[in-house]
Amino acid sequence: MRDRQALQDARRAREFEAFVAGAAGRLLHAATLMTAEAPDANPRARRLLTRALAHTYACWDRLRGEDPYDRARQYLALGFANSAWHQYGGPLSRTRPDPGSVLAGLTPRERLILVLRLYEGVAEEQTAALLGLPTERVHTLCDRAIATLLHPPRKAAPAVLEAKVAPS
Repeated sequence: MRDRQALQDARRAREFEAFVAGAAGRLLHAATLMTAEAPDANPRARRLLTRALAHTYACWDRLRGEDPYDRARQYLALGFANSAWHQYGGPLSRTRPDPGSVLAGLTPRERLILVLRLYEGVAEEQTAALLGLPTERVHTLCDRAIATLLHPPRKAAPAVLEAKVAPS
């Protein structure tokens, strides 16, 4: 009995290692986009990925034909949503986006929806169901995020100082 359990555990570990080898890079990139951190300095994204992979591993035997990538992406998105939407509630919300990131000008919710919809290719309805939002709201937030990226807000013009002219 113990030999059988040991074989199952070893098989499970090999399957999960193969999954991580194939999916971790893409999931880390998605997390880095969500957090708007620099790719070489992304501790929040790495924590999100670690938690998502830990949850995926914990339910590995119960997936029963489900795509483990979808499950890991769901954990990643929900982990980001919970940390970002509760701005001061957890360790993931204590740092600000990298100002050099193209996505830094978006709200966390806009970044999340944009990454799910455009980078991950998740359908609008699935994104709405995952986040508990109406489909129309997801559509509006995605459109707003795209518009902000395509036409970023202009910076304020510098103040013009009036020169004093000496009386002649």
